[in-house]
Amino acid sequence: VVGRGEARRGVGMESSSSSSSGWSGWRWWAVAAAAALLALLGLSARLRFRAKVLSYCALCLAASALTAPVCLLCHGGRTVRNMRIIKNVVRSFKYLYGLRFEVKGLEHFEIEGPCVIVSNHQSILDMMGLMEILPDRCVQIGKRELLYFGSVGLIMYLGGVIFINRKSTSNAKSVMSGVGQAMTKDNVKVWIYPEGTRNSNGDLLPFKKGAFHLAVQTQVPVIPVVYSSFNTFYNPEKNLFTSGRIRVEVLPPIPTSGLTATDVADLSDRCYAAMRETFFRLSGTARSVNGSTASFAQ
Repeated sequence: VVGRGEARRGVGMESSSSSSSGWSGWRWWAVAAAAALLALLGLSARLRFRAKVLSYCALCLAASALTAPVCLLCHGGRTVRNMRIIKNVVRSFKYLYGLRFEVKGLEHFEIEGPCVIVSNHQSILDMMGLMEILPDRCVQIGKRELLYFGSVGLIMYLGGVIFINRKSTSNAKSVMSGVGQAMTKDNVKVWIYPEGTRNSNGDLLPFKKGAFHLAVQTQVPVIPVVYSSFNTFYNPEKNLFTSGRIRVEVLPPIPTSGLTATDVADLSDRCYAAMRETFFRLSGTARSVNGSTASFAQ
């Protein structure tokens, strides 16, 4: 009996030792994998950049998923009033990524009635810049593809973002016609990126005319907003994503009262010239052809 008891104890001790050894082995593998990952991130600028972009996208998805129920509880569904909740959440992102905003000209948003706001469009980080200064009762125009981007698409829908199919001219015109009626009826501001796509070449792309047709048709002012270049801290070509400063300037409203469709091109050109000059001044770069800029210091 004693022999069998000792045998059982021996087997138990052997099993416990084997289990402990196995757990210890897995821990060492986990530590080694984490160390290897950290070493790769330390050595590869591309990996660091991609990891940080991935973390930003994950943050957007997670924050949207958590904010959507709050919007539904507070306002019951899709409404521009949800943008105040969304704005307060997104404005906290800048602290995680070390971004500082210097804003000038916010008083120009303090106008009665609707207006069309136009701004330059640079990268996925534009959302933080948008929410930093977004006025109350303001909706954005966005490409339809964003609606299907998981919880981000849901929160944009709940915030009243207006989605257009950029590949269909007839659809875009139909949507913009409806936007004109809604903005005057509901007294909302509309935010549009007239370049039509993201652009980080150190200059502004030529403007599309949709925003200016909308402003003239509804006889509401155009308010240009300019963000300085992100290239000193965010540059995919250089795998750069660090902390940085963003200078923002809201320019005085440009009236459209009395203008007609024949004035749209001139209105667009005036706005483009004012915004481009401001962009170079805020960014500390000299005027030049698109994509080839030189520093004032040179």
